[in-house]
Amino acid sequence: MANIKSSKKRIKVAEKKRVQNKAVKSELSTYVKKYKAAVESKDVEASKELLSKCFSLLDGAAGDNVIHANKAARQKAKLSAMQPK
Repeated sequence: MANIKSSKKRIKVAEKKRVQNKAVKSELSTYVKKYKAAVESKDVEASKELLSKCFSLLDGAAGDNVIHANKAARQKAKLSAMQPK
């Protein structure tokens, strides 16, 4: 355990951010799984809505530095490519 007051605070702050980042990543992966399931079932309307939600979550996560911007762009491209027509 840290002895310095500022170090103790940094430990608390880092733990709070870790929990928040984990929640964002979890929500993102949940919607990506839902989107992939909609694509598998060839549900065009649901997949369009879920794709929009996935894009929004990816942009938000990249904006908050939860994931790298290039990873968000790569995942968006990958999800767009599997969209049913």
